[in-house]
Amino acid sequence: MKKVLKIVLSAVMLFALAAAFTACSSEEEDTGMRIALITHSPETVLDDGSFNEGSWIGIGNFLTSQGLPLTPGENRQFFAPHAADDAVRINIIEQAIEWGADVIVLPGFQHADALSEAQDMFPDTTFIILDGAPTPIGDNVISVNFAENEAGFLAGYAAVREGFTELGFMGGLSIAPVQRFGHGFVLGAEHAAAQMGLAPGSITINYQYLMTFAPSPEIVTAAGAWFVTGTEVIFAAAGGAGGSVMAAAEANNGLIVAVDRDQSGYSPTVMISAIKTLDTAVYDLLTDVANDVFQGGRSVTYDASMGGVGLPMGSSRLTTFDQAMYDSLFADIVAGRVNVSGSLVMSEILDQLTIVTVIEH
Repeated sequence: MKKVLKIVLSAVMLFALAAAFTACSSEEEDTGMRIALITHSPETVLDDGSFNEGSWIGIGNFLTSQGLPLTPGENRQFFAPHAADDAVRINIIEQAIEWGADVIVLPGFQHADALSEAQDMFPDTTFIILDGAPTPIGDNVISVNFAENEAGFLAGYAAVREGFTELGFMGGLSIAPVQRFGHGFVLGAEHAAAQMGLAPGSITINYQYLMTFAPSPEIVTAAGAWFVTGTEVIFAAAGGAGGSVMAAAEANNGLIVAVDRDQSGYSPTVMISAIKTLDTAVYDLLTDVANDVFQGGRSVTYDASMGGVGLPMGSSRLTTFDQAMYDSLFADIVAGRVNVSGSLVMSEILDQLTIVTVIEH
């Protein structure tokens, strides 16, 4: 009987030790934070050369820094709504949370209204929204904006310093980030013209909002008409529609300034890109979450002083505007020595600048 009892007790102890080992192993295999990225519309893709791609790279960089796997479905997952509708976006947020998302990254202002509801529905979830903000901004949300006017200023200055005098700006929707890109571009062109001592009226800028971020044959035609009639460089701050401007440049020996991310590899017509460091912003904020120092309920602007905007000079096709010129101008922007305002209306810009043609519709 004693032998039987000893055997039973030994079995129980072995079972308990095995259970404890399994629990420890589960803890060791815990892959940590789970992060979802949700696009704003069904047609958007991860490799968009813009917001989604930049955000996804930022998530990947963060996971790598934490020693966590990059395989989709483990620590990061990509979700897309089946319709560009706020109710659908809220449903996708719920699906991401059911998957296990601790943090949800929302690239694009289109998420703002849905997030205004979702932040209260899911108070234990942390949200990072780029280029937009819910109303009000909840304690579990941080809104990230960028100083597009500074990036645009650098691009406009570079174009004129490069020797171009016939410029164009094609923005997507007439919304604040796009306006900041355009106004900065105009101010940068004027600053360069003044430094070079060019006569008033020496720089011509055609300026237009396309009222869409979607590519289309009509945009190819419109940009092509600009190139044919003398425009040398078009700054395309237009999301996917920038691809149509790029196609027009390729067909008409034109050049473009791309936007958001370095797009030099997309086409030899990309002279330079006015970038926003989306990956850096997402990485920084995820790191704050991991270190338990995340501060929600606010909006933060990534500007030149934070490395939030700039020109990727290493991949530029500029020949006159060099790294030394760039570094000097960048330092002037950080120090506030030049006017890079992104809040001006176009009529105010025209009062100050040597611009001949502006089309704003």
